[in-house]
Amino acid sequence: MRRDFLKTCAAAGLGVAVPFRPSAAREKAKDEPYPGPYYVVFNASGGWDTTYLMDPKGVNGINRLYKDGDILTKGAHRYAPIKKHAAGGMPNEDFYAEFGGELLTFNGLDYSVNNHSPGARYMATGKLDSLAYPTFAALVAACRGPDCPLAFLTFGNYSATGNLVAMSRVPYLPSLRNIANADAVGGSERSPYHDGFALDRIEEALRDANAARAADPRLPRAERGENMLYAAQANSKALQRVTQHIPAQVPKERLAQQAEIALASFKAGVCVSANLSIGQFDSHANNDPDQMRLIPEFLAGIAYLVRRAGELKIREQLVVVVQSEMGRTPNYNAGNGKDHWSIGSALFLGRGIKGDRVVGATDEKQFAVPLDPKTLKLDKDKGVRVRPEHVHEALREFAGIADHPLSKKFPLGVPEKERLRGFWG
Repeated sequence: MRRDFLKTCAAAGLGVAVPFRPSAAREKAKDEPYPGPYYVVFNASGGWDTTYLMDPKGVNGINRLYKDGDILTKGAHRYAPIKKHAAGGMPNEDFYAEFGGELLTFNGLDYSVNNHSPGARYMATGKLDSLAYPTFAALVAACRGPDCPLAFLTFGNYSATGNLVAMSRVPYLPSLRNIANADAVGGSERSPYHDGFALDRIEEALRDANAARAADPRLPRAERGENMLYAAQANSKALQRVTQHIPAQVPKERLAQQAEIALASFKAGVCVSANLSIGQFDSHANNDPDQMRLIPEFLAGIAYLVRRAGELKIREQLVVVVQSEMGRTPNYNAGNGKDHWSIGSALFLGRGIKGDRVVGATDEKQFAVPLDPKTLKLDKDKGVRVRPEHVHEALREFAGIADHPLSKKFPLGVPEKERLRGFWG
């Protein structure tokens, strides 16, 4: 049964073997649900056109769908009018009407590169010149809930863990049900292999066996194998809590499916963070039709997650980061597309984030404007160009993990004088 459970996990790409320390493997597993906060990072993979979202430009031929006088506002936000051009999904007009009061926008983010792989790595980790750094989602999971069975969920994009926490991939809701009920026939909770009493005895026997061999010399591979066996048993019990939060109907939309898996795991207290992603934003040809199809789909996915979190009564525990690895050029190429641009934007909302705010800016030619990190006001002469490491340093401080030993293993090198003050309001 244990072998079948591990095979199921491997088939789904699920890293359920939490990084037990040898001593922890001999202790009784703590079956305490992780209470939050829950961190979600949305990735518009390929490079979104921010001028069709949160950084509108109706001048210099930067876009072909609206003029400067058409730009809309909601509170502190300015956004592009795309409702009549959107191909399904959720247009900006509806998104800002519902969530504008909660949104923090940062414009003028300097990616420093305009290639996909380094850009995605830089935005995910805050470190451009290293392949060893973990993504923020992985780091916060390792700091906040390393023993959670699905501490860090990822659905694509750059997902390095720095060997700090297991990377879990659960591609479909039926896969989640099978994993959550690995001790049942066909994943059906109505057909368990053993009753609760038997499962408790199995866990007790494994725990006693580990304790009995604690002082025995063993090869690292053997010790790790025993730890994985014990972890599989402990985690299988915790994962059963997920079942009741899996919806009967599977949504059709890509991001909605990912959101349901993440939210069920959050609600069950077995997950800390999730990396959600859709691609195809790399619109080198026919930029406008592609962006008008993808941006509304992307916004609809964010709205779906936040609304469903409300239904599950965990919305107040959500922290949402919305980003891409690059922007699109302020000019069109010969194929009516836009190429890679190293200036972009990011969105944030959720617990502890003051909304209805815009920090940073780009000029009329879509170049980043430096700002004063202490006041967050634009300062072309003495300000700093905000790069991903500045944002990640702020994220670490916001999550309360900046001084955690694991964070200190991966320093971002942001000088004290350049750290963003009051970024979260």
